[in-house]
Amino acid sequence: MASSKSLTRSGSGKVRRVVVVGGGLAGLMTVIKLCEAGVPVALFSLVPVKRSHSVCAQGGINASVNTKGEGDSPQVHLEETVYGGDFLANQPPVKGMCDAAPSIVYMLDRMGVPFNRTPEGLLDFRRFGGTLFHRTAFAGATTGQQLLYALDEQVRRWETVDVEDERGERVPGEKMVKKLEWWDFLGFVVDDEGVCRGIVAQDTKTMAIESFAGDAVCLATGGCGIVFGRSTNSVINTGTAASAAYQQGACYANGEFIQVHPTAIPGADKLRLISESVRGEGGRVWVPRDLKERRAGREVPESQREYFLEDKYPGYGNLVPRDIASRELFKKCFHEKRGVFNAASGTNENEVYLDVTHIPRETLHKKLAGVLEIYEKFVGEDPYVNPMRVFPAVHYTMGGLWVDFDRAANGSLVIGSPRNQATSIPGLYACGEVEYQYHGANRLGANSLLSCLWGGLVTGPAIATYRQNVGKSAFDMPSSLFDKAQRREQKKYDAVLAMNGSENPYALHEELGQTMLVDCTIERHNPTLDRVLAKIEEIDERSKRVGVTDTATGKMNQGAQFVRHLQNMIVLARVIALGAKNRDESRGAHFKPEFTQRDDANFLRTTLAFHAGATNGSPNGVRYAREFDYALAGKAVHVTDAVDISLVKPRPRKYETAGAASAAAQPGSEPPRDAPGPAKTGATA
Repeated sequence: MASSKSLTRSGSGKVRRVVVVGGGLAGLMTVIKLCEAGVPVALFSLVPVKRSHSVCAQGGINASVNTKGEGDSPQVHLEETVYGGDFLANQPPVKGMCDAAPSIVYMLDRMGVPFNRTPEGLLDFRRFGGTLFHRTAFAGATTGQQLLYALDEQVRRWETVDVEDERGERVPGEKMVKKLEWWDFLGFVVDDEGVCRGIVAQDTKTMAIESFAGDAVCLATGGCGIVFGRSTNSVINTGTAASAAYQQGACYANGEFIQVHPTAIPGADKLRLISESVRGEGGRVWVPRDLKERRAGREVPESQREYFLEDKYPGYGNLVPRDIASRELFKKCFHEKRGVFNAASGTNENEVYLDVTHIPRETLHKKLAGVLEIYEKFVGEDPYVNPMRVFPAVHYTMGGLWVDFDRAANGSLVIGSPRNQATSIPGLYACGEVEYQYHGANRLGANSLLSCLWGGLVTGPAIATYRQNVGKSAFDMPSSLFDKAQRREQKKYDAVLAMNGSENPYALHEELGQTMLVDCTIERHNPTLDRVLAKIEEIDERSKRVGVTDTATGKMNQGAQFVRHLQNMIVLARVIALGAKNRDESRGAHFKPEFTQRDDANFLRTTLAFHAGATNGSPNGVRYAREFDYALAGKAVHVTDAVDISLVKPRPRKYETAGAASAAAQPGSEPPRDAPGPAKTGATA
């Protein structure tokens, strides 16, 4: 047990808090569970919480409630999730998530999320990719916004609740949640034993840098889509926090797996998502059969349209998993030059049609109004009468910070174990898109919101348990520890302000993003990846000669802040590209035409990457490991790159026929006798 007599106050009398970085769904749910356990929290967010990237999710959240009597179940949800992820996800965490999904949706319903309902008043569910079942609960086409606002209200309530000690006495002036918005995470405070004791962050309004103690820290900072320049992500999704953690020693897992969403609006500034819910409600993807077709989409007769996903995958049609759909669209446009004709350029563009004009307007308005409004606003065409023009776009980060789990006897998780969602740095946790745990090589649509919420539900109790066993509170550590970390980050920032070279950081980011977007997304070729890695090294070297666009102090300075984010994006780009180069197989979102088959013998394993300094001889500053050890709550934990496939045995992944995923995974059956057991981690005294 902790040496401090109180879990509320440190020996010095300060309120003992946990730091949560990130105000999206994963961060907010972590805060709620910590508060329910009586743990005070300091919540940091780069933007106002209601502007966190979770607000952009459109389609829905998965839960196998089976109200339509189709035979769906959490077991089938588990099987289709690991099957869709090409068996690279550890299965116990996925089982825990799928088993809890119905309860999570009902909890959100009780919070007031305005889910769509059937005429009978039941929750309505739509289909999403990779399944034949209506499993996705939704609130029109703005589900992420509705969920984020509901959780934000719950956290706001905790902002008004007084901290109480073990005797029930209120601590004057202290609330359960302190919210600090507009703060940019810079790095961790780590003691001499390698334990995370807090964070260093920068107030982006004043650019003041401060250190903050925390008995534990949870990162819930989202993905890194902006590494690819244009994506469906918010511009805040640079991955800077994950990169900083990686550079301070945290393991980064499966970095090469980046999801490309098949349907987005091409744009010069960013790529705006057209949700999978459009296809879930009956939207159809097609191209003209005639390569020389010049008519507008609505004028092309039905007989002259090629519904290529429906033709090749008659069972799943337009709702095959995203990796498969994106490759098929890419093939039509790049290899067959069958994209939509553009009269202005006189060429076939990299676009296909996504058509909902056959669906009644009333239905579209009820279920898809939000996303169709986005299309009309940014394209200037009415999607109710004109087929939409779309193309794949970088969308989601399957890889991320490595996190642990504690497997229960029933194949799920030991809830409350301090190992759940723990990174390789003791005292540091991660949940949401910033970590790698739940999606393997490809995320099924509508599993993202679920994994964020489930991750928070698991992380809160895990941190509460960890905190009970901390030998010494971070709030009893010497102030010199925090001063040192603060000086370290201040020195870095001062160096940025002093940069007066000739390189433009925004131009460098454009080069980086274009390189990654063109050569490291849907199709990957080793000679091309060699050029990508060489380009990353060139950009890295040139980034040392940038000229900061703003040298002001004492007020918001986005120019200097961006330089720091650029430096961190370059580090992650290297991890992504080098991981792609090393994985000579095709699995999920990672596709190499020279290695078209999944290679379980050599690559059914997690890529474990550690940051290596430029002087230690490791290629490109990345050190890969097959195993490592870390200490948590007084116990040594041994980690390997083996994937826990004890619940669903790997099978060839096919979607050409109806029910292929479920049939291959043998739904409802006992785990195969010849399936390996959980070889991933094991605690030793």
